[in-house]
Amino acid sequence: MFFCPSRVPSDPRAVLRLAIAGDIHDQWNHQDHELLRWLRPDALLVVGDLSEGRQRIAALLQQVEIPLACVLGNHDSGKDPSGRRLEQQLEMLGERHCGWRLRELRPPGIAVVGARPGTAGGGFRVSQAVRSVYGPFNLHESAERIRSAAMAADPALPLVLLAHCGPTGLGSEAADLCGRDWKLPARDWGDLDLALAIHQIQQQRRLPLVVFGHMHHALRRGRGERRSFRIDGRGTAYLNAACVPRHGVDQLGRALHHFSWVEFDAAGCLLEASHRWFGSSGDLLYEQTLWKAPPAADPLALVASPVPPSGQGDRDPAAALLPRC
Repeated sequence: MFFCPSRVPSDPRAVLRLAIAGDIHDQWNHQDHELLRWLRPDALLVVGDLSEGRQRIAALLQQVEIPLACVLGNHDSGKDPSGRRLEQQLEMLGERHCGWRLRELRPPGIAVVGARPGTAGGGFRVSQAVRSVYGPFNLHESAERIRSAAMAADPALPLVLLAHCGPTGLGSEAADLCGRDWKLPARDWGDLDLALAIHQIQQQRRLPLVVFGHMHHALRRGRGERRSFRIDGRGTAYLNAACVPRHGVDQLGRALHHFSWVEFDAAGCLLEASHRWFGSSGDLLYEQTLWKAPPAADPLALVASPVPPSGQGDRDPAAALLPRC
């Protein structure tokens, strides 16, 4: 973790840069649009929980000028069991919503597959709103929808799974990526259908990244912060982007906007993952580095990244400068 007063640095090997908006919870405005124009990522991924079923955020996302993929979360049904509020947002997002389906973004050249929409985690819990919109389905049918969408993706493109809640298997402590922190005992609160789909996909093709939110970084009752990044033994990276609230003000009174950020090289290998807080003029004010590929001997060489140990990012005395999610 470190303080950085400069604009976004760029690895010379990077050919694909993704901005990720964690659980929005009504915190998206035209300043975010301006930041995207300043930062110029190649695409924007949105992990859901736009609001409590209102259409304002979905309408704003229609105005985003760069390629976008989104999956809706449990809050997006607005406690409406009929599913009508969920349907209204799905209609507004149109092709941008990729729940249970493939969305190939060309440009920039990336395949995004959405997981089960409207999930609240906890293994396989399906709300009445989701059943009202999508009809009946079981765990294995949901996993197969994710797997088959991934198998339809162009194998030449890097594949990203976009989910609201992450998969089971990432730890059962409260501070783990999908750990339950609001009730004892702590337990793994990930989605089992997503975990099954990931296992099946990994047997058939490379899966460099799974992005999700839902489990907020700040743990309940002031118990610290959640781990938000991990790489498994097959080289798949898992990134929890749910920094909530994503808008804030630092100790100097500067407005902050949060995006998680990932960069890939031309071979589709992950180069970097971080959480970034930007000022209103596009300056990178704070960055939490989660993982960075080791530099090649030739900085322009495109090499496959080795599998690193899992980690949460740098921890140093400058950590106190970081805004709290």
